[in-house]
Amino acid sequence: MKFAFLIMGEYDPAKDRAEIGGGSARIVGVSGLAEAARIARELCADGVDCIELCGAFGPDGAEEIIRATGGAVPVGYVAHLPEQDGLYARVFGDEGEN
Repeated sequence: MKFAFLIMGEYDPAKDRAEIGGGSARIVGVSGLAEAARIARELCADGVDCIELCGAFGPDGAEEIIRATGGAVPVGYVAHLPEQDGLYARVFGDEGEN
């Protein structure tokens, strides 16, 4: 199985990427949702079986990636327990409260 994790921030997917396990697990940095959708389509075309997203995508971003991939692969996103909302807000700002 091939797995990919997309992380959103100040990244360039052409250079901000890595693979382990002979390419069975990949991480790709993207700068925004449109770029993530493009990369997700490329990953699907390359045979990735599952895509996970960092928490910055949230449910709306996950839905956008599902649409971008035509629902061809499972797409999930990272979440945290509500009791850590304060800690996330302190580290990430308002984004961490989701």
